[in-house]
Amino acid sequence: MNSKDNYIKIFDTTLRDGEQSPGASMSLEEKIQIAEIFDEMGVDIIEAGFPIASNGDFESVKEVSRIVKNVQVCGLSRAGQKDIDRAAEALKYAKNPRIHTFISTSPVHMQYKLQMNEQEVLDAINFSVSRARNLVEDVQWSAEDATRTDRDFLFKCVDMAISSGATTINIPDTVGYTTPDEYYEIIDSLIKNIPDSDKVIFSTHCHNDLGLAVANSLSGVRAGARQIECTMNGIGERAGNAALEEIVMSMKVRNDILDYDSGVETKLFTRASKLVSSVTSFPVQFNKAIVGKNAFAHESGIHQDGMLKNNETYEIMTPESIGLNESTLVMGKHSGRHAFKEKAKELGYVLADNQLNDAFYRFKDLADKKKEVFDDDIVALIDDEFSKGLDVIKLVSLSIYAGTEGPQFADLSLEIDGEVKQNKSEGDGPVDALFNSIRTLIPHTASLQLYQVHAVTEGTDAQAEVSVRLHESGKTVIGRGADTDTLVASARAYISALNRLMVKREKSIPEEIAN
Repeated sequence: MNSKDNYIKIFDTTLRDGEQSPGASMSLEEKIQIAEIFDEMGVDIIEAGFPIASNGDFESVKEVSRIVKNVQVCGLSRAGQKDIDRAAEALKYAKNPRIHTFISTSPVHMQYKLQMNEQEVLDAINFSVSRARNLVEDVQWSAEDATRTDRDFLFKCVDMAISSGATTINIPDTVGYTTPDEYYEIIDSLIKNIPDSDKVIFSTHCHNDLGLAVANSLSGVRAGARQIECTMNGIGERAGNAALEEIVMSMKVRNDILDYDSGVETKLFTRASKLVSSVTSFPVQFNKAIVGKNAFAHESGIHQDGMLKNNETYEIMTPESIGLNESTLVMGKHSGRHAFKEKAKELGYVLADNQLNDAFYRFKDLADKKKEVFDDDIVALIDDEFSKGLDVIKLVSLSIYAGTEGPQFADLSLEIDGEVKQNKSEGDGPVDALFNSIRTLIPHTASLQLYQVHAVTEGTDAQAEVSVRLHESGKTVIGRGADTDTLVASARAYISALNRLMVKREKSIPEEIAN
């Protein structure tokens, strides 16, 4: 039985750091969906956004604070008074609000980003933490780029934050630079050398640029940190953050050497992973630990033979432990709405009534076209429905002329803000014609960075899943679409990306943040 001292707080920053991934912008409704599942999962703290960044972020922090029942809600702020006051205002409905304020402490950040000297940074820490503590009881302070900070100066910064009223001290590996041994030594030295270090909780926040985020986080815990900042599926800036599911399952599976505990219900991992993936349009790589499609798949004959004799020969955890249950419902054209709803739930989705209706009608259409409907077909179909959360633009109809005799053209009708518009455009092939038609109906300057097609399942009747990535003025978005017709899937993907781009245009972060 773990002692209270070995309890690790799980601080999820999917809604803040995760959303900073290029193309991962989320609507308010989507953030609430994710917050609700984290609340049910037993995550300790949700960093719901950066309130001063935009009205959207402010509203997300405010509404998440209203809706969640158990989880603590946190808002991020820089070291300025406006940031801190805005965060406190967004958190006014939170039961136990936390303000997370930060400032850079490494030489390169202080010189080029802040243009401040050490004393000015120390003064800013004193001001920001004191200001936040006057507004809320729980204040977290972070030393941005801590792992590249001069150690003696880091000691001074942490000491200043504690004396100013911080209750949690976060030591971010902002650029994913450190290694497990070094990170252990940093946390260990802070705890041993800082007066009153026993009065605060130390926290880890590790990025994955060298693929060491999870290892570094667990090393920090071994050194005495009792909070881990992480994200679902490991999404986040650049190469991402420490993955929540990997952190928690590492402690659960290897509790013999990682004698720590969390309050997280792991059976919700599959559902949460699929929700975050569909909302952000960031597919989970097949070989991703814990939640990847192949995490519990076995193809080698030797492995299959071992699995048939005893699952423990090649599996160190059960699929059921992460909420991945063996399929019991076979879906086809005779399946009803209730069966479809249960199948969706089994696959990790909880659908609102309108989403259920739309997805079910598309499922019935798909079942009429395909001999066999696989789970992956349903996942692709539901993901496509989730991507319609902010559908200012809707596909009405599409006809394509293609072949060896040119010209190829697309005849397209879209509903834009409730008005149906039609266009016929030529192109160098059917996809080019389709995209030319979309650009004519919706003029924009975004460049197409990625167009990718893959079959969801096998066979000539397989659904195609298309990913489209657009880039405009420093903003990147990803759209996905699925259909048995590759060109219809392409249209859905491009339209999905444009809808997301419109949302992204409304957001503007006043200064780059990379905690």
